[in-house]
Amino acid sequence: MDLGLKGKRAVITGGTKGIGRSVAELLAQEGADVAICARSAQEVESAVAELRRAGVRATGRAVDVSDHAALATWIADVGVEFGGIDIVVANVSALSIGQDEASWRAEFETDMMGTVTAVNAAMPFLEKSGAASIVVISSVSGREVDFAAGPYGVFKAALIHYAKGLSFQLAGKGIRVNALSPGNTYFPGGVWEKIEHGNPALFKEALALNPTGRMGRPDEVARGVVFLASPAASFVTGTNLVVDGALTRGVQF
Repeated sequence: MDLGLKGKRAVITGGTKGIGRSVAELLAQEGADVAICARSAQEVESAVAELRRAGVRATGRAVDVSDHAALATWIADVGVEFGGIDIVVANVSALSIGQDEASWRAEFETDMMGTVTAVNAAMPFLEKSGAASIVVISSVSGREVDFAAGPYGVFKAALIHYAKGLSFQLAGKGIRVNALSPGNTYFPGGVWEKIEHGNPALFKEALALNPTGRMGRPDEVARGVVFLASPAASFVTGTNLVVDGALTRGVQF
């Protein structure tokens, strides 16, 4: 299937590792120009160099998405550099599961307002695109209560609601908005590798919950993101795609 992504211009927050990196790589392989950000300038530089090997334009900047002014400036700069933006993938999470006030604030500023800021900054460009798409990365923790109940789960649930509301508000402008909720996703340097070594009991418990007997890979999640972002999904908007290997038990209507 031709996803129709050649020549499209995509912005991915948190694009140096894990799901975000896989999304950027798959988009580049499909011929889309990609812009990524992350907090580490060195990691951004390395990732951009790799992405350019696909023969597309790739750019990046060290940005903490909780610095909303810096995030908005970067996205505006990408829009000018690329001559527009067609796709926004809001991927970054604070991964805060504590119950203290700092965890709640981190989740709000990073997950919630980082996403809102990215969307708002890209909106002038998306409105001029002929195939505009926004994909918000949520989590299965936003659908049901699990060990991440608290700030992480609450704001992941809020992101699903936010995406659904936007899909209705922006449909008349031809801008599609979807959420994607990954299950437990394992990759080097990711949270589950850290839990595997730092809290093996929790890792074993989490692994046992999935009937597939394993956790997902970033590329498996990224394929869903790229499809939702692509013109091939031209009539898909307002959905929450769950990619979890049957981890969750709830029926999604």
